[in-house]
Amino acid sequence: MGTVAGVGVLFDSQGYGDLTGASYELCARGKCAKGTLRHERISNLRLPLPHDVDPDRGPVRFEVTPQGGDRPVIDASAGAKLTFQSDGCGGGDYNTGLAFTKAAGLTTKIPKSLSDAWMKQLRSLATASPDPSTPS
Repeated sequence: MGTVAGVGVLFDSQGYGDLTGASYELCARGKCAKGTLRHERISNLRLPLPHDVDPDRGPVRFEVTPQGGDRPVIDASAGAKLTFQSDGCGGGDYNTGLAFTKAAGLTTKIPKSLSDAWMKQLRSLATASPDPSTPS
């Protein structure tokens, strides 16, 4: 089993309206990941980091700007320490997970209700019926 160094944010867009197409930026340890949000309530956003990343506490910044907007609706920071995850073969990588909700902001504690909602969303996508207009 492999591991990947990085920072992840479980982002709940509830309370912000439709953010489909909004741009996000996730930064930590001098690196940034940028992307576009899909049409989903909860997004799992990842920032890969170098294998030799410094695990000490440091800032993580998360920003979301609506499509066509020039100002972010979310600009949040939190301090986070990376923890070692073993690959089971004598190696591993440092990583951490954070959560962002409108009520709590960016936090290093992922609420159980958010991880449960994320898993429910994944299961519904996995069991969704295929689009009948798509040729097989």
